[in-house]
Amino acid sequence: MIRLDNISKQNGHQLLFIEASMGVQKGEKVGLVGPNGAGKTTLFRMITGQEPPDDGIVAIDPGMRIGYFSQDVGEMSGQSAVAAVMDGVGPVSALAAEMATLEAAMVDPDQADQLDAIMERYGEVLERFQELDGYALEARAREVLAGLSFSQERMDGDVGLLSGGWKMRVALARILLMRPDAMLLDEPSNHLDLESLIWLEAFLKNYDGALLMTSHDRAFMNRIIGKVIEIDAGQLITYSGDLDFYDQQRALSEAQRQAQYERQQAMLAKEIKFIEKFKARASHAAQVQSRVKKLDKIERVEPPRRRQSVQFEFQSPPRSGEDVISLRGVHKGYGERPIYADLDFLVRRKERWAVLGANGAGKSTLLKLVAGDIKPDQGAVNIGASVKMGYFAQHSMDLLDGEETIFESLERSFPQAGQGALRTLAGCFGFSGDDVEKPCRVLSGGEKARLVMAKMLFDPPNLLVLDEPTNHLDMATKEMLVASLADFEGTMLFVSHDRHFLAALSNRVLELTPEGVHQYGGGYTEYVARTGQEAPGLHPGG
Repeated sequence: MIRLDNISKQNGHQLLFIEASMGVQKGEKVGLVGPNGAGKTTLFRMITGQEPPDDGIVAIDPGMRIGYFSQDVGEMSGQSAVAAVMDGVGPVSALAAEMATLEAAMVDPDQADQLDAIMERYGEVLERFQELDGYALEARAREVLAGLSFSQERMDGDVGLLSGGWKMRVALARILLMRPDAMLLDEPSNHLDLESLIWLEAFLKNYDGALLMTSHDRAFMNRIIGKVIEIDAGQLITYSGDLDFYDQQRALSEAQRQAQYERQQAMLAKEIKFIEKFKARASHAAQVQSRVKKLDKIERVEPPRRRQSVQFEFQSPPRSGEDVISLRGVHKGYGERPIYADLDFLVRRKERWAVLGANGAGKSTLLKLVAGDIKPDQGAVNIGASVKMGYFAQHSMDLLDGEETIFESLERSFPQAGQGALRTLAGCFGFSGDDVEKPCRVLSGGEKARLVMAKMLFDPPNLLVLDEPTNHLDMATKEMLVASLADFEGTMLFVSHDRHFLAALSNRVLELTPEGVHQYGGGYTEYVARTGQEAPGLHPGG
């Protein structure tokens, strides 16, 4: 169906692929993995024909329709979200737009003298719209957008007024509505809330075409894929099974290569020792010469490349008082829409609260109230004695000075820290060597998030307020963050759509629903067991 044979590809000075091969068959669901910059997006672009390989063959079955979702969504404006989604399927949305214009013209007194012509044209457009099953397509487009958490108002509003994250959802919905023979999805889980993520997971499980996808969300990918293709030092290595099986097989393969390498090193050392000992003795000249030739012919076993695993250890934060956050009788709304009415909420020392709720339920609003970014309309928000807060939100990344380098940014935040300590900190968050000299303006979203996180955690607060801290983070950094926060001795209040993060770190759940606020004494895993759902508002089983 999709086949890459002995492809090679160079990007500037970087060799991305060296005589690499892979295949995706009909109906297979495949996860594409590899470190940042390994060439995942380039691989997608070669499959879609946007970039040719330098050498080798990319073979696609004749007539196969491929839908490609990338992080570059392009310009969108001048039509509704529904129309933009239907545009991906063909001329249906243009016909729907013309029908709407003609319907308005029919009741316009200024155009009464043209009514016959308008009616005739309307009949033609309607007939073509029905031939293309337009009404059913619009219903399906609305169903997909609803799955991705669009309200009716947002579906029918101007797509140009949407934020970048919502435009991403429109671009994704367009591919899903196409139902192509194969889907290439580059980070589809970015910018999705938990409810949308769970809906997309179910959609992709039921999709009967071929799927090749990348995602930094391990739980999401693990539930969908049955095969892994890894980009490793220019090669494409295929593993059957999910990410857990891939991890096991990769570890086993590395252990075998390490053992093979060590055996060969021991043998080489023994031979070299013999040669060094007897090379000056004429009586052993033939043996020495024979062994030198033997060594020259041996193909050296390379040691397995060690994946850089970043570790960050918290310093112990200062102890806070027992009552860390207290909300009493809090009312908050935007315009006519109330978010909270008479909310009471108490967070005590060492509690780790995960805040769950559908879009618009007020998750980020709660964190902003606690951080002091916004004020309640009524009631009181109090932060306890000796509390030192660290607040991470998506806008935190916009506060970086674009002209400063990573190192200068850290140095300005911690002028008393030594260069060695700051370089170690940068390394823990994935900035090694010359990376620290990059100016902040050229950093990706993930790099900015890592820098902000590093600055927040170096001089540790005893209260962490985190709004989607894993957005933009790759799997390795996410694992490091989870491991580090598991040892954090302070208090946490956080919002996340990452189920691994939720399950690993929460010991309390605050659920925000239209019916009111519910508090659960156990963590996210216990919440799922008690409610039978992975997110508020979902039916049992998702």
